[in-house]
Amino acid sequence: MHLVQILLPLADNAGRRFDGAAYGRVRTELSERFGGITSFTRAPAHGVWKEGGHTSHDDIVVFEVMTRELDHPWWERYRAELERRFEQETIVIRAIKVEML
Repeated sequence: MHLVQILLPLADNAGRRFDGAAYGRVRTELSERFGGITSFTRAPAHGVWKEGGHTSHDDIVVFEVMTRELDHPWWERYRAELERRFEQETIVIRAIKVEML
């Protein structure tokens, strides 16, 4: 089993917050494909990273789904679509192998 996490920004690079419908669309898409979703949207996480001597930060929300198999081509296409929708150079999508207890 794999836990897939998608980290989405709350605002574009100019600081304009995304409409709630953008997140609703992601919720619907993932719920329909994977049969359920967990979203952490009430208390945004704060991301900080250094790149080329410059420190950047984002407030993010996290969406999670569980899946038995990882369809890498599908996830690569979906990541590219999210990058377009959320106007980002890179959207982080990560998979963690989990053992169900």
